[in-house]
Amino acid sequence: MAGLNVGVYLTNDREQIIAVNPRGEELLGRSASAVIGHNAHDLLHRGAGGVLLPRAQCRLMRAFLQGQTTYGGNKWFLRGDGTLLPVVWLTSPYRIDEETTGAAVLFHSRDPYDDDSVVAELAPTDHVTELAVLADSLSLLAEAASALTSTLQVREALWRLVRLVTPRLADWAVVDLVNEAGEVDRAFVVHHEDGRHVRLEELQGPMPPIPETSVMPLSRVLRGAPSTRLGPQDYRRPPDAGMAVAQRELFARTRMHSAVAAPLRGPRGSVLGALTLGRADQLHDFDSTELALVDDLARQAGLALDNARLYERQQRVAETMQRYLLPPLPRTTSLQMAVRYRPAPHASHVGGDWYDAFELPDGTLALVVGDVVGHDLQAAAHMAQLRNMLRALAWDRDEPPSGIVERLDQALGPISEASMATVVFARLEGPGAEGRLLRWTNAGHPPPLLVLGDGRTRFLEEGHGLLLGTDTGLPRTDATAELPVSSTVVFYTDGLIESPRHSVDAGMARLRRHAAALARHGVDDFCDRLIERVRPDDNDDDVAVIVLRIPAPGTPPR
Repeated sequence: MAGLNVGVYLTNDREQIIAVNPRGEELLGRSASAVIGHNAHDLLHRGAGGVLLPRAQCRLMRAFLQGQTTYGGNKWFLRGDGTLLPVVWLTSPYRIDEETTGAAVLFHSRDPYDDDSVVAELAPTDHVTELAVLADSLSLLAEAASALTSTLQVREALWRLVRLVTPRLADWAVVDLVNEAGEVDRAFVVHHEDGRHVRLEELQGPMPPIPETSVMPLSRVLRGAPSTRLGPQDYRRPPDAGMAVAQRELFARTRMHSAVAAPLRGPRGSVLGALTLGRADQLHDFDSTELALVDDLARQAGLALDNARLYERQQRVAETMQRYLLPPLPRTTSLQMAVRYRPAPHASHVGGDWYDAFELPDGTLALVVGDVVGHDLQAAAHMAQLRNMLRALAWDRDEPPSGIVERLDQALGPISEASMATVVFARLEGPGAEGRLLRWTNAGHPPPLLVLGDGRTRFLEEGHGLLLGTDTGLPRTDATAELPVSSTVVFYTDGLIESPRHSVDAGMARLRRHAAALARHGVDDFCDRLIERVRPDDNDDDVAVIVLRIPAPGTPPR
């Protein structure tokens, strides 16, 4: 919008201004900071004499509410100094997401003595058409910005962009991505047909290397050349590299007659890939205005791609750190155990969930599952602090779980930076001929689930107290349960059962039902299937699980 010689402002679905171009600031006599966030109608729209019109009498507002592209001239905008600016205006809707729309408003000054009919006579049809095309382009750019910034997942962001630009701008969309090693992957080859987007998967996947000296259009764009037109004629000459062979096949399969390739650039100028839009069903070629529009779209996509990659790298670091901090299982031949840590489904939450299992000096097995408040790298660091403190306290003194957790709670403020956390700390005592004894205390954590060999289940809800960090001074209690041969205990964090759409009770009932059905599966299979079946699709949280089984005598560990 910066290079336009007309004023432009964008509004969201609540009529609030979210962007204004420099020419718009100049015409309105207001800085961007002075208009962004304000209701456009209340701030700017005036009738003759500066009267604030009711929305029902404001043509511009009626067009906005009806989602129509409309232009007119019988309006004044209130400038920052209190004077009135007579304007010719055009408004066009743009889609913010699948359910909401905003508006792009273009305006320039007019003779204050012209009325609407005079403006209509003075404005040639082709000029109005140009404004409408410009408004549509701005709407597409605004929608693209919204689509690209609404997710931090690289491929999801690009998929949303592809669905947006086809068929509005092209029949075909191709996205090539360059990784940190310089390797090229063709992420999308998408065609819009019969109202749906179809991916040509056989043309997707790894691509030949970028040739350093090739003069072919895509090769040059991937090396940093500006946006360029291309077509099948460019690849009729003998190919100079494997990239040209792949491009020749692309044009042959898609029957594109005209295309534009634009580089996806990061903020520091590095080329992260290329966006190619092509036409097969649409007969006309791309003109210079559309070339510039594709370039703008690719520029936005490049910035979003760079942000998403940076975010994913940070999340991989956090996840690697989290996995490194989680310990291996102690070796035992008398028990069957499995543990799992699953990061958040969309890699947006990593850090606070943990499990632990270790032998105490007397040979007793200690089991821990917990969750530190927070979902980030800091939460992972706090989790490590608590885990190590709990290990040290449990090793230092032979006392019931409640006593150890009480001492942990007292040390939380002075020693750790963690503010609050939940934890179940248990000791597996025995062995005995009939099984083992589980002794535990619970500090605000979801209760473990006991599954008997015949499929009967119950939650171990006893011994429950407040979460760590609440400092109420109330004593903590212990609880015990007999674990007969072939029984299984499931320790888990809330990411396994919580869902924004359903109650915790519903999640616990689902856990209970599926755990019962898996009672005779091996512990590793039990663990994997349980997470797969129970974990809600809409819970963007990580999950830690410990599965402990008391095997029958002579049963080999699994």
